[in-house]
Amino acid sequence: MKLIKTGGVTTPLGFKTGGINCGIKKNEKNDLAMIFSEVPGATSIMTTTNVVKAAPILWCNKVMNNPYKQAVVINSGNANACTGQKGEEAVVATANKAATVLGVQPEDVLIASTGVIGVILPVEKILAGIETLGPKLGNSPADGEIAANTILTTDTVKKTIAVEVEIGGKSVKIGGMAKGSGMIHPNMATMLSFVTTDANIEPALLDQLLKETTVDTYNMISVDGDTSTNDMVAVIANGMAGNLPLQENTPDYEIFREAFIYVHKTLAKKIIRDGEGASKFVEVEVRGTKTKEDARKLAKSVITSSLVKTALFGEDANWGRVLCALGYSGAEFDPLKVSLVFSSQAGMITLLNDGAPIAFDEDEAKKVLSETDIYIVVEMEEGDEKAVAWGCDLSYDYVKINGDYRS
Repeated sequence: MKLIKTGGVTTPLGFKTGGINCGIKKNEKNDLAMIFSEVPGATSIMTTTNVVKAAPILWCNKVMNNPYKQAVVINSGNANACTGQKGEEAVVATANKAATVLGVQPEDVLIASTGVIGVILPVEKILAGIETLGPKLGNSPADGEIAANTILTTDTVKKTIAVEVEIGGKSVKIGGMAKGSGMIHPNMATMLSFVTTDANIEPALLDQLLKETTVDTYNMISVDGDTSTNDMVAVIANGMAGNLPLQENTPDYEIFREAFIYVHKTLAKKIIRDGEGASKFVEVEVRGTKTKEDARKLAKSVITSSLVKTALFGEDANWGRVLCALGYSGAEFDPLKVSLVFSSQAGMITLLNDGAPIAFDEDEAKKVLSETDIYIVVEMEEGDEKAVAWGCDLSYDYVKINGDYRS
């Protein structure tokens, strides 16, 4: 697998993108992006589990009865959530306009929105923006970078990636861009991620792969424990690489699968590194559980805990908070078997061994936790399964950012 340094959603063959300001954001930053495939592509999406679903999510779920799509329209600055019939009408109008401009059917267009909830979407601005942006879409790395920056809200950096693998003598590329900084606690939820590939893969197999991938990537991250109304992962595979259709349980499929998971995991981790106000990236690995699901519950519980997050922000090795989070995770385990280690580039400290606390040097612990990347390993000694989750600390800046969000 080869990493393409300047790559993104335009790296695979046949994809164009771009972004402009259509007048939604007050600061005149770009707020409307589009992705277009020259040919219809096998498509899979995962959408928020929040019962309150934004109008774009309802549209996407509805049109996925046909799993071939050709375009995505994304606006930032307004979530078009909790906007009633007007919100749904805005989505239909957006799909119709994009279809006209791009020469496709409305049902071929996915819609995504991110921003403030409960504000009526200024759809006329979006429709005019589509008219302007459609003819300008391009396939250069610069076009991909513009789109990746356009979809951001409170994010501080764009999140892109592209890789290349060889399958059956053909070059197959996978590219992606994502946004997300706050309201990150997917299941599947709290962010937008768009992945393109020129691989030839049937919709059913792509759908299976995305579901499998989501469980151990986006669903294992948390910034603040909030599950959004809008969030979605969408993958379009247009087959233009010319490889034979991928078949499950073959060497070619395993090559593609590994690269596919890598792309999504990288995007998920980039979201965490850009968590609102975050100063630390935290990886929690839980080992030795009876089931994979137990390992996931335990790891996710630790990285979601506000008390764990604030302790890490304060560089305080208050390991009791980790044990507390494990205890309310919903997984059954024997506390007397648990061992716990904190580590970073500055060193490693063992805090608990077989349920017994280990004396440690507070200054050494603070040194370990002063690093940007913190690793927590929990050994349960209940079985052979394991899982990894990613999170960040919770800082004063998180409160400031979200206290001022609407202004």
